[in-house]
Amino acid sequence: MNVQIIEKTGKPEWAVIPFSEYQKLQKALEDAEDIEDIEDIEESLKAIQEGKEITVPGEVTFAILDGVSPVRAWREHKQIKMSELANKAGIGSAYLSQIENGKRVPPVISTEGRNPIKSWQ
Repeated sequence: MNVQIIEKTGKPEWAVIPFSEYQKLQKALEDAEDIEDIEDIEESLKAIQEGKEITVPGEVTFAILDGVSPVRAWREHKQIKMSELANKAGIGSAYLSQIENGKRVPPVISTEGRNPIKSWQ
């Protein structure tokens, strides 16, 4: 590599290289960052596959951002009828409707390490 060193008070201050060399270094740096990004993605996918991370489908996320209750967004995503979910939850359909419409706050329930959304299947 052709490098010109510029000194200031006897110490190296700048390294000047041909532009083509700079472009090669820039490309190598970008490639290294891409490899790091790929490794991060692979690590995330592994965590999801091992059940250490969960994902939320875009359909559910956008519904919640649009003001739909999380319970309703997930129920509709899983294509579960209101009566079916109410039955599985041990509550009435009217109570579930009130929860989904924000008129009632659902009680906090311990799932003992289970993912309640997966149990809807």
